[in-house]
Amino acid sequence: MIKKVTSSNTIEKTTEDFKKLSIQVSLNGLSFCVLDTISNTVLQSKKLFFDKELSPYNLQKELQAFLEQFQIAKQRFSEVVVIHKNQLFSLVPKSLFKEDELAHYLKFNTKILANNHLAFDEIKSYDLFNVYVPFVNINNYIFDLFGEFEYQHHGSILINSLLNGHISTKSPICFVYISENHLDLIVISQKKLLFYNNFNYATKEDFIYYLLFTLEQLSLDPESIILKLFGRVGPKDDLYDLCCRYVKDVSMYVPKNSVGIGTNIDRESVDFTVLSTL
Repeated sequence: MIKKVTSSNTIEKTTEDFKKLSIQVSLNGLSFCVLDTISNTVLQSKKLFFDKELSPYNLQKELQAFLEQFQIAKQRFSEVVVIHKNQLFSLVPKSLFKEDELAHYLKFNTKILANNHLAFDEIKSYDLFNVYVPFVNINNYIFDLFGEFEYQHHGSILINSLLNGHISTKSPICFVYISENHLDLIVISQKKLLFYNNFNYATKEDFIYYLLFTLEQLSLDPESIILKLFGRVGPKDDLYDLCCRYVKDVSMYVPKNSVGIGTNIDRESVDFTVLSTL
């Protein structure tokens, strides 16, 4: 979805007109990347995690301080993308989708209010729509700050990126994208999405429960499923070891992308979904 502003003024392009900004917002944290679109290199990347889940109002205050701290609010960009990361979404097959029925798709999965603004992303190559509730106050703030921008749901980007990267996959693969106290589970097979959902977890036991319960519900055998972990996890982490206790084929997933990362960038600060929009 795109908001646009138009101007009759002609401005000579500068190097700032070739920088792209991608921002991810959630009630649990924030992240951003700045891309030089000429060299196709990440110039700046930061993450921030909150000790507790914030309200949308306080999230906007944190975002404002976050962007000001790293002087993002003062810069100009050729393109701005906002990623909304929340659990207020529902996937709808294209054959069942109607734009005037958005509230009906969401009301069975999550509590929505009469004044909630609803949006959707079309996942074109796979005949899917992702219907969700964006943070409207964040969109309004970004619009006031930068003007025209695009926004998407976190899940839409994950699904698109993983399906496009594994179109020849025949055997089921379960991807687990791990962030701070949060995991996304994506299962694909035969060029199709079998499952996508995300969960909050507080303990390792919560984490493994969501994983194993999902596999059980999909009738997928832990002895034969391919499990790939990525995000805030490494081969020496407790979560990785725990997965190896219950699933036979476990490995780290290293996403492929055509974007370079500058030598001054801490790679741990680069978020997969933010990078995938650049």
